[in-house]
Amino acid sequence: MSISFFEKYLTLFVLVCMAIGVALGFYLPELPAFLNRFEVASVNIPIGILIWLMIYPMMLKIDFSSVKRVGQNPKGLYLTWVVNWLIKPFTMFGIASLFFFVIFKNIIPVNLQKDYLAGAVLLGAAPCTAMVFVWSSLTRGNPAYTLVQVATNDLIILVLFVPIVGFLLGVSGISVPWLTLFLSVFLFVVVPLVAASLTRYLVIKHQGLEYYQKRFIPKFSYVTISGLLLTLILIFSLQSDLILNNPLHIILISIPLIIQTFLIFFIAYRGAKWLKLSHDVAAPAGMIGASNFFELAVAVAVALFPLNPGVALATIVGVLVEVPVMLILVKIANKTKHWFVLKEEEKV
Repeated sequence: MSISFFEKYLTLFVLVCMAIGVALGFYLPELPAFLNRFEVASVNIPIGILIWLMIYPMMLKIDFSSVKRVGQNPKGLYLTWVVNWLIKPFTMFGIASLFFFVIFKNIIPVNLQKDYLAGAVLLGAAPCTAMVFVWSSLTRGNPAYTLVQVATNDLIILVLFVPIVGFLLGVSGISVPWLTLFLSVFLFVVVPLVAASLTRYLVIKHQGLEYYQKRFIPKFSYVTISGLLLTLILIFSLQSDLILNNPLHIILISIPLIIQTFLIFFIAYRGAKWLKLSHDVAAPAGMIGASNFFELAVAVAVALFPLNPGVALATIVGVLVEVPVMLILVKIANKTKHWFVLKEEEKV
């Protein structure tokens, strides 16, 4: 799998969409005000539709039957689970708290400090689902093993995302709308997961696996990116005042997010070396830990905190920095293959 044009230049497209959204919010404030009227249980319906367009095509790529192979060569899976669910959310919380409440204390207003921390927490509790297949491919990762890692993470999200986010937000003194949090996970994880699994089953049953992989999935190749970019335009149009009044904050938010990304990558990557895993398992393990399911983070931020646009802004900065940082980590992984066994001896 090679990285597509849109994926390669995603940061540039994100910047352009940010500018378009801010311009719309500034020059046509009645547009976001009109769209903001369409809400159910604090979930913005137009944004919800766009988010489904992002997440559903990604879920189509996941073969959850691969979970049956978790018992074979399990060390890489244990590493992925530990890093993503016992380490990553809490290091994100610690690093973000340090920067927003201490280092940037006199730069960021108190109310925005909590908003940005909440956004960082949402990113930290959502491990990557789709883009990791690109990073795995660029590091010549074992595609079958990466599939199992991603599939099991998606299932764990259903169980651990809500309690981890609720706990860390509660510790931060941020009010947690639990009903909306559960509703968000149901709408933006459970619904597209079930829909995609049903689609996969029906298409393969009637058309075959080869048709599904080579002809059906490619039809959605640009749907996810289009949904993401349109969502960004809409979100930034709703947040134009905040951004225009605090342009420096985008840089300030990016600093702890970048540090966290490098930290988690090297924790997982060095952990894989310690466990004597082969490079084609170690590299994807590091990539999964370092990258985020930012589509879910953005969706939950908008749903949970519709009156606190700083939360969504922090998650969107995560989108902004992820692609260039992950490409740097890909280069690091490719240059350190000699640390590992280069050929996979134990097949998934």
